[in-house]
Amino acid sequence: MTTITLITLCSFVLSLIFALGGVGSALVLIPTLTWFGVPFSLARPTGLFVNTVSMAGATYSNIRDKRLDFRLGVPIIIASVITAPVGAYAGQLIPTRVVMICFIAFLTFSGLMMLFFKKSKYTSQYREDRPVLWPTFVGVLAGFMSGLLGVGGGGLISPLMIWYGFNPKKVATVTAFSVPFSSFSAFVAYAAMGSVSWKILAFAGVAAWIGGYVGTKVMHLKLRPETVKRFLACILLLMAVKLLSSHVF
Repeated sequence: MTTITLITLCSFVLSLIFALGGVGSALVLIPTLTWFGVPFSLARPTGLFVNTVSMAGATYSNIRDKRLDFRLGVPIIIASVITAPVGAYAGQLIPTRVVMICFIAFLTFSGLMMLFFKKSKYTSQYREDRPVLWPTFVGVLAGFMSGLLGVGGGGLISPLMIWYGFNPKKVATVTAFSVPFSSFSAFVAYAAMGSVSWKILAFAGVAAWIGGYVGTKVMHLKLRPETVKRFLACILLLMAVKLLSSHVF
């Protein structure tokens, strides 16, 4: 079996599995690509492209069903679109070992959030105002990390906005709305620097989209969301340990 065939198969399977938990597969797709011999600098824009395609579909659905709060999402989008290319360029200047350590830290953070972050704790303090400074700060941070690591930024936007008191359901739609913009902005920066393998992008991107679509359909069957998210969290934490042992020590 050729490397590109393995990449295509893994992209499909990983996207299907992570779609069961309502999250993107870029966090696991990127290290998987590196284990197949794809340079970290080429794996990151592939993850960004996958995020752009998959989350754009979710955003379309939210807009069609009138679930999206545009005013809350716009400051995040503007800030993240500006800082995502900055993160992408920084990722080319910072030593790969340092970026990999940051990626491992983000994997660990995302896994722990899935395991221990309880949205129900904030059900009594939903905010109805539309602040600008906090969403802008969140957008700056998420955009920079999106470009630096190739992971979108939704893993930061969601917990930070919920912690600040916004309705988790509203935050989910805002996150889905914001991630495609920051991801595509960072992806364009990588493409401008010539850090894109179009062959890998085509095969992995299409396979991830199909896998995500199938996973979303399966998600609506009799699956317990909390059980699925615990399973996905364990995958993220195991990957973090694997990367830590193979790239740092």
